[in-house]
Amino acid sequence: MLCLRFSPAVFTKWSEGVQLNLSKKNIVVCAAKGPRPRYPRVWKTKRRVGTISKSVKLVQCIKELSNVKEEVYGALDSFIAWELEFPLIMVKKALKTLEKEKEWKRIIQVTKWMLSKGQGRTMGSYYMLLNALAEDERLDEAEELWTKLFSENLASTPRLFFEKIISIYYRREMHEKMFEIFADMEELGVKPTVSIVKMMGAVFQKLGMSDKYQKLNKKYPPPKWVYQYVKGERVKVRASDLYDSDDRKLPKESNENLRDSSFVATESPKIEQENKVDCCQNQVTDSAEYVETTDT
Repeated sequence: MLCLRFSPAVFTKWSEGVQLNLSKKNIVVCAAKGPRPRYPRVWKTKRRVGTISKSVKLVQCIKELSNVKEEVYGALDSFIAWELEFPLIMVKKALKTLEKEKEWKRIIQVTKWMLSKGQGRTMGSYYMLLNALAEDERLDEAEELWTKLFSENLASTPRLFFEKIISIYYRREMHEKMFEIFADMEELGVKPTVSIVKMMGAVFQKLGMSDKYQKLNKKYPPPKWVYQYVKGERVKVRASDLYDSDDRKLPKESNENLRDSSFVATESPKIEQENKVDCCQNQVTDSAEYVETTDT
């Protein structure tokens, strides 16, 4: 049986030769003797068209049109013709800009077109449509939308929608419908907001219903503290420092209670310091009397 054995010197020389050959194969030397310059690609543009610029173009395109439904819908269809998917984010941003500019008719047109495509069926879009219909004095369509939403989402209707429809009726002095919606809220167990309680209380006072006004205030007293989000953090704020949706302050009773509580909070450390001083003085006098008695 044959066996081959290499001396250690021969093996080390052979391994060094292999390493040198491998390292030479991996080295790439350019003719310019340096890193090759990287040029920008021809098919890539520096200007990127995102959702913000597209939404601005969509708003400009809509404003130049007339109020004819077929013309507006045709322009919107041609604007998104080359999109692979429905550009929901772009349309939402365009609706936000139209809402800031108070273009209520355009908001109604774009929202109805979006809903006809089966897109954006959320409570936010329905709330924007309800607000736009109310601001554009289309009360019948707003009532139809409200009844549809309330019948479909009976137990899960947000409190914001109740507040909105009550404020719509409050501005137009439609008191009976306000009472109906408030009764629905109590049946469903939805707690009304401060603005709803104020509007209902103002109607009760206007109609001379003092008993119902007192019962309302007893059942839903004004809050002393309110939680708000400041830079993503939940902060406790006094309700007297805030304003309602009607730009009114809370009643005077709550403000007086808050002032009393703030007075007690500011005066309590002073009272504690005075009590500590009195206790120290009493201890000193007691110790002095005890020393006198022991000396005698």
